[in-house]
Amino acid sequence: MSDDYEYQHEVEELEEKSATAARLFDVRRIIGGLFVIYGIIVTIAGITVSDADLKKAENININLWTGVSMLVLGLLFLLWMKLRPLPAPRPAPEQGPARPGDAEG
Repeated sequence: MSDDYEYQHEVEELEEKSATAARLFDVRRIIGGLFVIYGIIVTIAGITVSDADLKKAENININLWTGVSMLVLGLLFLLWMKLRPLPAPRPAPEQGPARPGDAEG
């Protein structure tokens, strides 16, 4: 009986680690994080733009607008991940031992 308890405990620990890994590599976190990082970089480029570059773009600071937009999009992805987290994985249904004569064919 003790072996069954230890085995069940190990299975539960592995399921928890699996759920943690699935949440860690959630694609929303990766996409949101990249958009936030690149948004910061492009926003800084927009803040430090020269007058000559602004004249080339007809006085529209495209780097600033693009950087702020990327920041907003990245933060929306991260907010979405926070508000709607991935559900915990469901354990596979237990199957009893196969009996002779149960084969489908």
